[in-house]
Amino acid sequence: MTLKIGLVSISDRASQGVYEDKGIPALVDWLALAISSPFETVTRLIPDEQPQIEATLQQLVDEEGCHLVLTTGGTGPSPRDVTPEATLAVADRVMPGFGEQMRQISLKFVPTAILSRQVGVIRKQSLILNLPGQPKAIRETLEGLREEGSVTVPGIFAAVPYCLDLIGGPYVETRPEVVKAFRPKSAIKPQA
Repeated sequence: MTLKIGLVSISDRASQGVYEDKGIPALVDWLALAISSPFETVTRLIPDEQPQIEATLQQLVDEEGCHLVLTTGGTGPSPRDVTPEATLAVADRVMPGFGEQMRQISLKFVPTAILSRQVGVIRKQSLILNLPGQPKAIRETLEGLREEGSVTVPGIFAAVPYCLDLIGGPYVETRPEVVKAFRPKSAIKPQA
């Protein structure tokens, strides 16, 4: 089974062509570096409208069959930032550790990280994660923090492959030099 990833950039201005979206290109580039298993992506660029965000997430999971959906944008405190509300509205279960870890990583750089409201949820057999809007912050939260080549704070993507295993998704392998997937020894498949 090939991993199918939905990528959703949520921005009023980018969706109207006022400026170029940088979230989806950053995600595509990072995923190509990080994931060694075959995968495909389905992308959407939409405005900050809760009904449209909900419909897009439902469509990517229910119709497109995405195993993983990554959103970028719309997680701040402004009135138009409704990505977390839309994500929670379509969720079967909340996975609070993902948002907590993203804020911990971002706090190493900016005190305003506490204003971020990213969430992680499961819908059916898919994991949906709200990521920051800036490419640098996307990479940091996915990959984690390093000092002198060693990971000092794990990024959230280290837990994604095992989470996908647990909810019935494909077995995903990563490139450890970018992000090392963590699995208990009993869940590691021998390499072919």
